[in-house]
Amino acid sequence: MIRVLLADDQLLVRAGFKALLDAQPDIEVVAEAADGQQALAAVREHRPDIVLMDIRMPVVDGLVATRRITEDPRLREVKVVMLTTFELDEYVFEAIRSGASGFLVKDTEPEELLRAVRAVVAGDALLSPGVTRRLIAEFAARSKEPAAAGALSALTEREREVMALVGIGLSNEEIARRLVVSPLTAKTHVSRTMVKLGARDRAQLVVLAYESGLVRPGWLG
Repeated sequence: MIRVLLADDQLLVRAGFKALLDAQPDIEVVAEAADGQQALAAVREHRPDIVLMDIRMPVVDGLVATRRITEDPRLREVKVVMLTTFELDEYVFEAIRSGASGFLVKDTEPEELLRAVRAVVAGDALLSPGVTRRLIAEFAARSKEPAAAGALSALTEREREVMALVGIGLSNEEIARRLVVSPLTAKTHVSRTMVKLGARDRAQLVVLAYESGLVRPGWLG
């Protein structure tokens, strides 16, 4: 059973998401929060698998709440997906850098929401890869200068290659086809790369690919 926490200051948004999620046999909404402070308390109490977190909330906003969750080693297994009104919300990239696993636009199709929840909990592909790739490329260009190449020194040449392909938004299946290997082999390379770099998930791996200079905005491999 996938355990979800909903954090949004709009009651109607929470009610709509809750009705959809609770109707699924494998998903359960275990708690709700109307602001970031409530969300933090609820996460610590319920330890959900995933938090659907609005970016803009009173008291403590979603960005701060996300950072506090992802920096707490006791909550390492909790995944956070940001909710936003606009695809190119200026805070989304910062949220992903802070440890969020991705983002969803609030008016996303119901099936996409369900797919996204299941995918993130499974540690699968980054949410909405095409849109997320464009967003990360845009805001990476405005972020800090690329980190030293030494940050990737622990990686093999193949792992660097795989990381670059993750960075441009390719799924494991697409990486496998590009490198002419099995999807399982591609997944193994991705997993080892995340472990070596201490990345929580693919979203952080994408950010690291840009921040290390391995991938540049606009590069398509």
